[in-house]
Amino acid sequence: MPDLRTEKNHAIHEINNRLFFRLFQVANTLHTKGTQAVEEFGVTTQQWSVLGALSRPQVQDGMSIGDLSRFLLVSRQNLTGLLSRLERDGLIERGTSEDDRRSRKVKLSAQGQTLWTKLQDPIHSFYDAALKDLSFDDRLAFIHYFTKLQTNMSKL
Repeated sequence: MPDLRTEKNHAIHEINNRLFFRLFQVANTLHTKGTQAVEEFGVTTQQWSVLGALSRPQVQDGMSIGDLSRFLLVSRQNLTGLLSRLERDGLIERGTSEDDRRSRKVKLSAQGQTLWTKLQDPIHSFYDAALKDLSFDDRLAFIHYFTKLQTNMSKL
């Protein structure tokens, strides 16, 4: 007689493996296809995420590199090179915080704001194509489950 508990555990491990492998594949596809969607502007998905984070109204005066790192869930080391390239290309500005002269802030430059505006149509077209078979409720469910997954993983 089969041990149902062992079979169930095996099935759970298999599903977990498939789920995380699929998540890995989706992340890689997002990077590849997302970069292709905005390649005419010379932007990568990593740059897109930084520009998007800095385009939010609540950070129009800039945000600290630490806060940006925490918001994007990337290391400061990974962010530093990315910010250097964006600064070199004139898309962001770094400056000293008015609140704490020891703290550095980063914000979109005028050129960065112009580029972000130009990126909106290709980004929205990419989103529409990528999500075309998902209902509004499906999309909300994804947000819910991804949030739960990210929260759980952040506690590990």
